[in-house]
Amino acid sequence: MIARNANIDLNLLTALDALLEEQSVTAAADRLGLSGPAMSRALGRIRRTTGDPVLVRAGRHMVPTPRALEIRAEVRRLVEAAHGVLAPSAPADPAALARVFTLYANDLFVTALGPGLLARAAEQAPQVVLRFLGESSVDVPLLRDGSADLELGVIDSLEPEIRREELFVDHSVAVVRDGHPLSRGKLTAARFAAAPHLNFSRRGRLTGPVDAALAELGLRRRVIATVPTFAASLMMVQDTDAVGLANARAAAPTVRRLGLRTLPVPLELPSMSLEMAWHPRQEADPGHRWLRGLVRETVRDALRELPPERVSG
Repeated sequence: MIARNANIDLNLLTALDALLEEQSVTAAADRLGLSGPAMSRALGRIRRTTGDPVLVRAGRHMVPTPRALEIRAEVRRLVEAAHGVLAPSAPADPAALARVFTLYANDLFVTALGPGLLARAAEQAPQVVLRFLGESSVDVPLLRDGSADLELGVIDSLEPEIRREELFVDHSVAVVRDGHPLSRGKLTAARFAAAPHLNFSRRGRLTGPVDAALAELGLRRRVIATVPTFAASLMMVQDTDAVGLANARAAAPTVRRLGLRTLPVPLELPSMSLEMAWHPRQEADPGHRWLRGLVRETVRDALRELPPERVSG
């Protein structure tokens, strides 16, 4: 498109990238430091240039057209390439680093490590902003298309080029309110299965590894609800007899803070590898290397206060 028309204003690419990311003229204007009318004019020029509305009104919000969704990743790639050519290299000194880093993680990981990341970033790189994105119910290649700089948690990305690094290993525990009936007496698989259960699943799944392990024993649990976030599951567990599940080490600080209890799951369940992942285009970037180091430092210190990994047998 650019090669066929030398009169296209390449600044429109930056505006289009912001509009597709924010899906709001006002938010896109704020992101680029423009006035609302200026961004509206840019959207008008984009529509005339592409011959497509790009964003259309849907109730109180704006949604991208099929053409906008089709070109979104390419627009982001071109904008990043332009920044790479025109912007100076990130400074080696974090104190001079002025960037917004986007981290994609579920709220369990953000709750456990977010405060430590913020404190370190404020101390080392006060001009850096950390933007956390919550997990979606559908898988989106956020690292590949550049919407996120780093993914944290249990990584199930299928893109073969993605770089991954293990941070720590965790295991599942049951989470219940203080005084829950299961906290008294021996917790057997049968008692565990008979209790009402609450699933924490971003995809709304009603079953998982626990159900497979119970099935091997001829047992079946009763799932009464599924919620998309860790925080929601803890709020429900706190005021009901429902049994929740959480990562033992990552959830420990929040569970303690809320006065909840954890119980060992009387089943053989697989451990979980908590990782960080990034796209190879960020591998050598000085700013991104600093961000990865920040995560490593925060995890290292947090592990000193978290319960040790369970040893099977």
